Amino acid sequence: MEKKILIAYYTHSNNTEKLAKAIQNKTGGVLHKITLKTPYPSGRSISDQAKKEIDAGFKPELVSKLDDAETYDVVFVGSPNWWYTIAPPVTTFLSENDFAGKVVVPFYTHGGGGAGSIEEDIAKLCEGAKIQVGLSVYGDGFNDAQIDTWLKKVI
Repeated sequence: MEKKILIAYYTHSNNTEKLAKAIQNKTGGVLHKITLKTPYPSGRSISDQAKKEIDAGFKPELVSKLDDAETYDVVFVGSPNWWYTIAPPVTTFLSENDFAGKVVVPFYTHGGGGAGSIEEDIAKLCEGAKIQVGLSVYGDGFNDAQIDTWLKKVI
């Protein structure tokens, strides 16, 4: 049986989107862009807003809803690393969907913060899911070989 794959991601500077599309190209999975009802501001003020939201546990409202989460076997979850964790829109997405019994595979982009607590935070929000090792990418600095090697480990 072929696995049904979802690639859900939030992107702000397009690095995570580039990575999501590269994963989609390799897996044939369905892309799901996590979109906010009220977009973040551009520029430096986003950093301050994101920090406040993360500290408060704020879950921003999403425009994009996933109506068929139960139909997927493998769910890739992509986010930029904001303050050593996932972006608040990804928290909302994971809170709104039940991925128990699914394989959940994190991927994330960063500007030097590495993994932070991203994988642990995703695991907390995906109770009952099998969490695989994530792919951490600095900016948009990834290549096909890196993705291929990682994919062989996680699906």
